[in-house]
Amino acid sequence: MRKFKQINCERVFYYFNEISKIPRGSGNEKGISNYLLSFAKKLGLEVIQDDALNIIIKKPASPGYEKSPIVIIQGHMDMVCEKNNDKVHDFTKDPIELVKKDDFIYANGTTLGADDGIAVAYAMAILEDNTLEHPAIEVLLTSDEEAGMSGAMALKPEGLDGKIVVNLDSEEEGKLLVSCAGGIRTKSILNIQWENIKDNKKVFKLDMKGLSGGHSGSDIHLGRGNSNKLIGRVLKNLINTMEINLISLNGGSKNNAIPREAIAELAIDSNKEQEFLNVISKLREEIKNEFRVKDPNVEVVVEELKGNIDKVFSNKSTEDVINLLYLYPNGINTVSSDIDGLTESSTNIGVITTKDDHVEYDSAVRSSVFSLREEIVLRIKCLTEILGGTITNTAGYPEWQYKEESRVREICKSVYKDMFDKEPEIVAIHAGVECGLFKEKLGDLDMISFGPDIFDAHTPNEHMSISSVERVWAYLLEVLKELK
Repeated sequence: MRKFKQINCERVFYYFNEISKIPRGSGNEKGISNYLLSFAKKLGLEVIQDDALNIIIKKPASPGYEKSPIVIIQGHMDMVCEKNNDKVHDFTKDPIELVKKDDFIYANGTTLGADDGIAVAYAMAILEDNTLEHPAIEVLLTSDEEAGMSGAMALKPEGLDGKIVVNLDSEEEGKLLVSCAGGIRTKSILNIQWENIKDNKKVFKLDMKGLSGGHSGSDIHLGRGNSNKLIGRVLKNLINTMEINLISLNGGSKNNAIPREAIAELAIDSNKEQEFLNVISKLREEIKNEFRVKDPNVEVVVEELKGNIDKVFSNKSTEDVINLLYLYPNGINTVSSDIDGLTESSTNIGVITTKDDHVEYDSAVRSSVFSLREEIVLRIKCLTEILGGTITNTAGYPEWQYKEESRVREICKSVYKDMFDKEPEIVAIHAGVECGLFKEKLGDLDMISFGPDIFDAHTPNEHMSISSVERVWAYLLEVLKELK
């Protein structure tokens, strides 16, 4: 019977700090990929960097493990880049500023990048330590996981020989992930017609803010407010009451994050100002009441804009843009009948952007059932085309289905029970990890996913438990020891 004992985790935190100095937002992974390439070469390990900037580092088995099956340790090197509006930070240049508060590591006003920087740090600490007991290891660190999994999609199977995968992209200690949803990104485009603003107009900015946001998959069941949908609700109520003309509509920054803020600029008849303010006041109170528990800081702010604004959306374009947003599918679509409490399919309308001649609506559709994913996409397509728009679908990735017989799962369960004197929870999640793609690329794999406690991923409040990182580090090393 093994019990949990403290194992030096200093090098894990050292490497987490080091990679936090390197900008690594999705699509900007050249720096971190080159850093990992250089790291492997300094250790004298075989390393592959492919055209997608994925990194594969191979470490031989420790003595006594030469005949054991090869283990792939996997995570992704990119991170979601979100910041508070008042935070000055350039994610293409500036390091993440780490802040320690009690048992937690935060960032200063930005996302932390623990999702999935902690996997990179764990892997680096394993690769450099020649005192550890483990089978031959292939560390696979992919690019662009957060923005569409294009790194995993571009992966060439001939670079990997392992058939056991330990994925370190989970965020709840004590839970062993064995299945996940697949997904696809949709972009609806609605062309707009501009017209000259009339003389009797006042211009206002409507700001929906103060929402908590969160991960568009794993947090979708929490019922938090979506700023894009909420501002669409306010705009729909306004247009049902009076004539308004949009000037711009923008919200969110990532379609895999529940948007926290959205801003609409619009023009109204100057003699309708009080009626306009009354409608917003009523909606403000309704929204604050509805979200008093799940999003108590939600706020709807109105500000009159001064300056030279000479163009507005036409009446029809304003109506079409608002109607598409108001009717756009969002939130939970179905829940699983097989796994209690599991969201089965959902949509998150994460980003709305006004361009010169059109408005874009970006959403992330997720489902553990392929046909349900396709049904949601068809619904979005139908709605978009009825209103005269077009739709494109990108970054589709497959679901990871539960494997009835799994040696790695049984070993992980046994080690956890021995170390912590309790059973781990076997879970499926409504979020995408790359395991489904790896099975598609590499054939029949035996896979598991786990990780330390990370809270509020994809938001500036993201934080990671230090003690949990230490426990999972000890657990990971024991699992590797048992995979003989």
